[in-house]
Amino acid sequence: MITLKSNREIDSMDESGALLADVHKQLRSFIKPGVTSWDIEEFARDYIESHGGIAAQIGFEGYEYATCTSINDEICHGFPRKKALKEGDLIKVDMCVDLKGAVSDSCWAYVVGKPSEKVKKLMEVTKKALYLGIEQAQVGNRIGDIGHAIQTYAEGEGFSVVRDFVGHGIGPTIHEEPTIPHYGKKGKGLRLKEGMVITIEPMINTGTWEMKMDSNGWTAYTQDGGLSCQYEHSLALTKEGQRILTSQGEEGSY
Repeated sequence: MITLKSNREIDSMDESGALLADVHKQLRSFIKPGVTSWDIEEFARDYIESHGGIAAQIGFEGYEYATCTSINDEICHGFPRKKALKEGDLIKVDMCVDLKGAVSDSCWAYVVGKPSEKVKKLMEVTKKALYLGIEQAQVGNRIGDIGHAIQTYAEGEGFSVVRDFVGHGIGPTIHEEPTIPHYGKKGKGLRLKEGMVITIEPMINTGTWEMKMDSNGWTAYTQDGGLSCQYEHSLALTKEGQRILTSQGEEGSY
């Protein structure tokens, strides 16, 4: 079932999203060579809880951590660990915040130290793909318009779009209907309505879009060992247009 949110509910989710965005802004300077993804996990959880929030991923469908920290060829749902990050690593940090019952969800990609040209291009394309998808998330458009914009751009740049993991509705719990694929056909799919709150979270790979699953049952890797990148925002669809609830500042940059 798709729930349409009131202005009051969207305002509350905006406050939750602002807290989540603050964590990501702090991580820009926190992530550096020698830091571990377990350090990121502890930092994020402490920050969320010290500001009155709950790390909503903990316990969700049995997941044990506040963050998903996916490195290099890990597509998503990487477990935090105590191995030091090294120069040039690409890490994606995905987390959810529950602030007074309002939920938000955002993933951001970071490079450790200086990026290679390959990593830099992948990050640029993935971030642009996110915002191209957001541009299509308008009342009256269809879900396929979002995926078509992302897929057309990413594949045109020589990359592939992950099929196995998609965006989704959000609130009152983390995963709600509808599903939001990052591939698709223009003009197809469910029509978007005022009051919907969704995530758009393209996962873009340097090689094949196909994946393989780790024995832990959570972490997905690229099948060919290629790099994977992800950016994600939560957004509300309103009469005035898209309202990005997890904005970190100037859109297109953050």
